[in-house]
Amino acid sequence: MLERLRRDLAAIKERDPAVKSTLEIILCYPGFHAVVLHRLAHFFYRRRFFLVARIISHISRFLTQIEIHPGARIGEGFFIDHGAGVVIGETAEIGDNVTIYQGVTLGGTGKEKGKRHPTVGNNVVIGAGAKILGSIAIGDNVKVGAGSVVIDPIPSGCTVVGVPGRVVRGRARREEVDLEHGNLPDPVAEVLSRLRREIEQLTARVATLEAKLAEVTREAERRAASNAG
Repeated sequence: MLERLRRDLAAIKERDPAVKSTLEIILCYPGFHAVVLHRLAHFFYRRRFFLVARIISHISRFLTQIEIHPGARIGEGFFIDHGAGVVIGETAEIGDNVTIYQGVTLGGTGKEKGKRHPTVGNNVVIGAGAKILGSIAIGDNVKVGAGSVVIDPIPSGCTVVGVPGRVVRGRARREEVDLEHGNLPDPVAEVLSRLRREIEQLTARVATLEAKLAEVTREAERRAASNAG
């Protein structure tokens, strides 16, 4: 557990440019506090001291505004940035080098039993306010845009945005964590832009056809007038 905590500290240093010292992380980062307390709660949970585990989890929620069920499995290098409003369910599984932001939910979709929360792969970034719901798998090296609602499995190496979440970009597999999640495509804007271009093209074609029709009509009228004369 201590080795994992050292890796968590190193991950925060690597990914947060605001960090000034290790002591600052230890004293002032609620995301780190939540992970430390979760690892302790999970230790008791695995040994079936369920009430002790839940008490530790409850204290963590009160102190950090981050709710992680003690049954959740979390890998090394886990970083919760800011963190307020994060909820991680009992059967959630999170791989190594994962970064999530405030307001993220790894939740269920109802009262089903057994595995009911997401499985998140390695090197994943989940943007602020994103909701990943149900017993679905999120592959390695995935980016989930802020505010997205993901209810279907996502293959490795993809970018997901929208409500419901849709894959808008595939990318090469990478080992490092890519935190540039602010520059994500907007599928709605792209569709509207494409529709506007098509409407402009159709409008131009209709104008051309109307001009040709008018010319044909005038020619027909001239011929009719000539024949009448």
